[in-house]
Amino acid sequence: MPPPPPTEGTAPLERLAHLRDTYGALSRARRELVIFGLALLCGLIVMPFLIWFAGSRVLGPYTHGQNAHAGPFALLADFFLGLLHGSAVFWAVALGPAVLLLLIRLFVALVRVLPASGDD
Repeated sequence: MPPPPPTEGTAPLERLAHLRDTYGALSRARRELVIFGLALLCGLIVMPFLIWFAGSRVLGPYTHGQNAHAGPFALLADFFLGLLHGSAVFWAVALGPAVLLLLIRLFVALVRVLPASGDD
């Protein structure tokens, strides 16, 4: 059982230690769900803001209808609208971090399974 949650007066390192202990106490399935949920949240929230930031630096300001200088929240609204309409490109962005994580895990698993070439 994890220790009780830290109070507001505790140091940040103690809070991180408590978070680590709480995460470690979860079952493997729950840990995987937490990781997938964070990757999905990153794809839904963080990626549109990164796209807006990179696009505004390289391509110029994001325009939305008559608004020539729409901000990142206009892009986020358009992103969610694209998800609702089922656009494959928007879903690829939203699921990208989770798919990347899955591919990295698959690559690591394959490297662990393959025999080392220098052991002949």
